[in-house]
Amino acid sequence: MPYRPTKLCTPIDHAVSRRRILGLGAGAAAGAVGLGGLGGLTQPAVADKLKESDKQVLFVWLDGGMSQLESWDPKPNTRFGGPYRSIKTSLPGVHFSELMPRSAKLAHRLCLVRSMCTQDNSHSAGVPRIQRGDPKNRGVIYPYFGSAVAQLMGPGKSKLPPYVWIKPGSGGFKHQDAGFLGPKYGSLAFGDGKPPDNLLRHESVTTEEDDARNALRQRFNQRYGQNRRPAANEANSYVYDMARTLMKRQDLFDASTFSKNDVQRYGEHDLGRHMLIGRKMLEAGVRFVKVNSYGWDTHGDHFNGTASLIGKFDQAFSAIIEDLYATGLHKRVLVIAMSEFGRTPRVNGHYGRDHWPEAWSLAMAGAGVRHGHVVGQTNDEGTWVTSDAYDIGHMFHTWFTALGIDTRFAEYDNNGQPLPIAHDDMHPVKEVLS
Repeated sequence: MPYRPTKLCTPIDHAVSRRRILGLGAGAAAGAVGLGGLGGLTQPAVADKLKESDKQVLFVWLDGGMSQLESWDPKPNTRFGGPYRSIKTSLPGVHFSELMPRSAKLAHRLCLVRSMCTQDNSHSAGVPRIQRGDPKNRGVIYPYFGSAVAQLMGPGKSKLPPYVWIKPGSGGFKHQDAGFLGPKYGSLAFGDGKPPDNLLRHESVTTEEDDARNALRQRFNQRYGQNRRPAANEANSYVYDMARTLMKRQDLFDASTFSKNDVQRYGEHDLGRHMLIGRKMLEAGVRFVKVNSYGWDTHGDHFNGTASLIGKFDQAFSAIIEDLYATGLHKRVLVIAMSEFGRTPRVNGHYGRDHWPEAWSLAMAGAGVRHGHVVGQTNDEGTWVTSDAYDIGHMFHTWFTALGIDTRFAEYDNNGQPLPIAHDDMHPVKEVLS
């Protein structure tokens, strides 16, 4: 059994919720921005401004649970500290694990939260809750953060798919991410960083013939959509339109364009290759890019396994941070690196660390966040948060705010039902925001 606390830490909340203070009457509604998948935005001018924004997101998801003790919040020479040392970073007084030498040199570019305290101890509950932000239990399935950004901010000037997911394994269109927003706002996954099958137009089909075929498809879709709920038909048309745009950008998947130096800097492993493709997507203007790494659930042989995993992450993560700052993209790209929880301080009988949502860390960089800053702290053994504890709702408020979205007034419109975009009893972490 995993090591469990005798007393859970309690994330900050308010005695009276924000929505109760603002009220739900006409006055509050007039100040709200609707983000619904079917209802659209209630304030067109605000909607247009958001869609014209050049802000983007790089979301690095380390599936399974990264150990805070072997990364951002080491506790060497303690009973739970493990065998690895801590090393100095470019921030005075701040130390990372010795497994992260490259990131340590870039700590002045990063913003860390070391006081995450979340609610779910299992992957099945933790992964969706963390990526959805779940503002309370309202009987609806909330969208993943990528889907929310895609719906709110749109594809931008690039007209490329607004939410792409670069991951090991299979790809395809993942409509489930969109929740109640509707399948149109799901993610387009590039399995192993490769484009969708049959993306290239056959050489025997001319441009004119292809245009004619798509015009016919659109007419059929319009006819099919008559007297039917629009969500599925909209999604089908949207995927085809995005695919046509993507067909014109084959260069995004051309690994031969990467320099030998870049390949070596990012690493000749899955995460390195996928992060390089993610960089290309950001450079091309894709609104939300998620890059996945699997295998972080280290219940056994943790210290050997995590050394390999963190070494690859450190290499790829530091390389893209360097490049974003070198090109100036950091001014518009919000970078987030995280898991669904951390790992237990106590080491189990298999030399592993189990699931630990009570005290863990995440890292950010780029647009809208303070650079060279650490928020929160844990005790000397890393077992508990000793400062203000933050749940995922606080982070959703913070990320939306960093992207220019005022969470005090922004709301989803779920078929006439107003819903908050982030937990209405939580708030942005001001210390994180620039």
